[in-house]
Amino acid sequence: MGSVVVAGARTPVGKLLGALSGRSAVELGAAAIAGALDRAGLAPGQVDYVIMGQVLQAGCGQLPARQAAARAGIPMTVPALSINKVCLSGLHAVALADSLIRAGTCEVVVAGGMESMSQAPHLLTGSRSGFRYGEVTMLDHLAHDGLEDAFTDQPMGALTDAHDVGDVAVSRADADAFAARSHQRALAATRSGVLAEEIVPVRVPQRRGPDLVVDADEGIREGVTTESLSRLAPAFSPTGSVTAGSASPLSDGAAALVVASREAAERLRLPVLAEIGAHASVAGPDSSLQLQPANAVALACAQEGVAVADLDRVEINEAFAAVGVASARALGLTAAEVEARVNVHGGSVALGHPIGASGARLVLTLALELARRGGGTGVAALCGGGGQGEALLLRVPAPDRGAGR
Repeated sequence: MGSVVVAGARTPVGKLLGALSGRSAVELGAAAIAGALDRAGLAPGQVDYVIMGQVLQAGCGQLPARQAAARAGIPMTVPALSINKVCLSGLHAVALADSLIRAGTCEVVVAGGMESMSQAPHLLTGSRSGFRYGEVTMLDHLAHDGLEDAFTDQPMGALTDAHDVGDVAVSRADADAFAARSHQRALAATRSGVLAEEIVPVRVPQRRGPDLVVDADEGIREGVTTESLSRLAPAFSPTGSVTAGSASPLSDGAAALVVASREAAERLRLPVLAEIGAHASVAGPDSSLQLQPANAVALACAQEGVAVADLDRVEINEAFAAVGVASARALGLTAAEVEARVNVHGGSVALGHPIGASGARLVLTLALELARRGGGTGVAALCGGGGQGEALLLRVPAPDRGAGR
């Protein structure tokens, strides 16, 4: 029993302490879920299960996925699950939805991710037992649980620079060029209305005056070039490729997809945006990030019986530009193939990276792009904290010749 993506929606991606910072992760998740259900033409009561990724759950209350589902109008009789696989969370939610449907457990699942990095609290560990003497240090939940490698105690950017050696090494010039392309492609996609097809506006109450309606991604910058990025100082290592311009910014946002069995989609007369193919998880051999997307793509392609050359579109999450460059290279993609097929409307370097949501955003972007081009096969892939990777294949059959180029 195969599953299909019926529809999806995402909020705009807001900057840290930016336009969406007044909305909680739960509120952002609810907006994305409600938008996805509306686009699917599906009543909330027709949902069997809700799965939402979220990394920074401290202070959000019990089971944020269930809160978001209820806020979106889904009945309290529908179970929900919050998952944390760091940056892989949103994509893993979609993979879990597909697995539940293939197992015959569910027919219609809402899957996605949500994150408010702006509202992540500081943590006073040890306070329950008290402090006998001396200074007390708080932990930043955002950094400690979202952005620092638990195995090396390094920020993810420093870890990326540390593993930027040998065959994996990415030059500063290549990283800057990839990052500049991300902004340029995302800006073009915004101006053409392509990204607007993904977005549901979010209303944010203001202290005075009417609500602010946020309907576009906040982080995309105009005029970004390889030359302008080359003037930025390295963020971690003096010789490293990671800068403030080639790393994904801290962000707020959510994305959700309606996933259904093909039988349920036909019976309920739901639209079908894409078919879900193989999905794969990989890990190790250490906690590095660069090759995890490529390794996951290779495994998913092997499971599906397709070659990387058969992929019409490839979405690689741009946690850092170096990850995109290294994984594209490891997949054997030439510069021309990267230009034509990888992150064709930009990526997280430009849009931002709300860590629990980005995987679902990639799946939505990929599905809409494959449909827009008239069909094809594509993959969405990410690296994740701790040295893991995940990939998921999508197919959109062409009207007259089936899936493929």
